[in-house]
Amino acid sequence: MASFFPLACFFVSICLILSQSNAGKIAIYWGQNGNEGTLAATCATADYDFVIIAFLPTFGNGQTPIINLAGHCDPYSNACTNLTSDINSCQSKGIKVILSIGGGAGSYYLNSTDDAKQVATYLWNNFLGGQSSSRPLGDAVLDGVDFDIEGGTNLYWDDLARYLSNYGKRGGGRKVYLSAAPQCPFPDYYIGKALQTGLFDYVWVQFYNNPPCQYSSGMDSLEKAWKQWNSVPAGEILLGLPASAEAAGTGFVPAGTLTSTVLPAIKGSAKYGGVMLWSKYYDNGYSSAIKNAV
Repeated sequence: MASFFPLACFFVSICLILSQSNAGKIAIYWGQNGNEGTLAATCATADYDFVIIAFLPTFGNGQTPIINLAGHCDPYSNACTNLTSDINSCQSKGIKVILSIGGGAGSYYLNSTDDAKQVATYLWNNFLGGQSSSRPLGDAVLDGVDFDIEGGTNLYWDDLARYLSNYGKRGGGRKVYLSAAPQCPFPDYYIGKALQTGLFDYVWVQFYNNPPCQYSSGMDSLEKAWKQWNSVPAGEILLGLPASAEAAGTGFVPAGTLTSTVLPAIKGSAKYGGVMLWSKYYDNGYSSAIKNAV
């Protein structure tokens, strides 16, 4: 009897396409520790598909927006404009560079739909495809905005998402990618409503500092939450984890456990997009150890 290769693997090129179709991405937060290396060096590692610049923690309610990049640069002296070349270097490698607004500590909330519109206009003109004489990161055009909303109120974030998305549609054809970093208890209190707009391309869910749904409470808890998050009308869902045991209070998953137990259990979901890590400062080999399994 003649032997036949499986149809899907008849051509090597087809096999490669199939094997890569489930390939996940790695996102990393950068900006909150001056000892984590430069943005350009972060991208040069070739470990990441997204670098999320953290944070813009002050905005909304009539406040003057202020970026905070810890020890990297002083926004008050306009020193962060030096990041333009680093951002361009990252993007030249195909890495998306996204600005994260909010964070665990800051002064931010939206008080009306009009306030959301004003914040969107500020973000467009100062970080995205618009124009301003005072762009904090210089002339580089970022790829999108990340909603890491962990305080304030749960109002008008859906309006902000709509305004930003509309800017991308009419901004010369350059898309504004939207991402979010909700906590894993479902639905997220702060941006659950915003995520229902269907406008978010990437949702990297924080499966840490949340004992009810993180791995340390067992795979059943994590898988239940993961399935709930996959019901969100978003492009891709990523598993958010600390890059070391020191990076978060709870929720660290050793690389070997992640690759042998956790990822095989979630990679089959239609919206699986990979892994998000907090943060570059703590990533001392973790991303490279998991990269081939993501």
